[in-house]
Amino acid sequence: MEDINVNDLKSRLDQGEKFLFLDVREEWEYEEDNLGAKNIPLGELPHRLDELEEYKNQEIVIHCRSGARSGNAKKFLEGKGFSKVRNVLGGIIAYREI
Repeated sequence: MEDINVNDLKSRLDQGEKFLFLDVREEWEYEEDNLGAKNIPLGELPHRLDELEEYKNQEIVIHCRSGARSGNAKKFLEGKGFSKVRNVLGGIIAYREI
């Protein structure tokens, strides 16, 4: 699926749209600042796939600090059969600038 920019993400969050919102930063990063997403650090993702199984055919929007880790998470999940995964371009850094 196409990636999403921070303006589109903000609009969708403000409107209360339904999708799995996933933050793949480390727990300490999440505790410092978060957007309310489910936190599964990238390194734990392969071991916690069972938590995401019910979303295999639903939209998943992933973010991190800058978009790099979430891009890797998107590729990983697509390789595991998840069909509707989107990366937040620019991550939380870009989000906090809008």
